[in-house]
Amino acid sequence: MDITATLITGTGFWNPIIWIVAGIVTSAIAYLIWKMGVSTYQKESQQVKPYLSGNAEPEKNAVHIRGGNLYWGFTEGLKGYYSRLIPLHTGDLNDYMLWYFGVTVAVCALVVIFQ
Repeated sequence: MDITATLITGTGFWNPIIWIVAGIVTSAIAYLIWKMGVSTYQKESQQVKPYLSGNAEPEKNAVHIRGGNLYWGFTEGLKGYYSRLIPLHTGDLNDYMLWYFGVTVAVCALVVIFQ
């Protein structure tokens, strides 16, 4: 297998050398743009604070919107579904992977049986 060979398809071509060169050129352009940035930036200064039109920044917990408030209508509309689903939620990844593999095996078995 020749790594420099061009693969011609019905919709175009793919050549690994062209992609490597394009990646190097793109990286060089990105580096030049980064180098032209302002070098007077200071991490521990007023520059890191958001600009709120001269107003003081409020406390984080005063402006934080919890997910329960944000999705209230969605969860209220599906309350019947969520009331049965929440007791099954353990937060343990092993349980979720067991359910995933169990359902996958069941679907594969159904595909083989009803082929």
